Amino acid sequence: MMNGISLNQNISNSYGDIYNLGYAKNAANSDGKEKIGQVSKTECQTCKNRKYVDGSNESNVSFKTPGHIDPSSSAALVSAHERQHVGNAVNEGSKKGNKLLSVNVSLKTSVCPECGRVYVSGGETRTVMKKSLEEETKLNPYNEGEELVKRFLMQGMNVDLAA
Repeated sequence: MMNGISLNQNISNSYGDIYNLGYAKNAANSDGKEKIGQVSKTECQTCKNRKYVDGSNESNVSFKTPGHIDPSSSAALVSAHERQHVGNAVNEGSKKGNKLLSVNVSLKTSVCPECGRVYVSGGETRTVMKKSLEEETKLNPYNEGEELVKRFLMQGMNVDLAA
């Protein structure tokens, strides 16, 4: 406090951590010494209230219910979550008749509008899988009806008119 006015300044380091520089003149520590330029870490409310949730239809992955991730560990946790999706794709690709052609994982970053911290805001796993013909037939309920329509249309195509 200088002349009855408290001077507080927020600074951030290269990792995005916010520090509050509170200059306290003539304030005493517990040991009686004066403290000037004390640095205390403050938490951004936007980062504190941010929730992550998985939007996929896979039930055995994390973040099916909204959960908080600290911005400093968001890259590691979102990467681990996406590895769960990759593991599911590898398991599906190892089944008989399936072949996993490719897996691509993308992590998305954002900047917090309040504190300016860069964090991993989400991820996406894309897989390309080739399934066997009988598996494709089971998955598509219209295949059986399509075969019936084709047989019906083909019945009159070859008519022998010789009598």
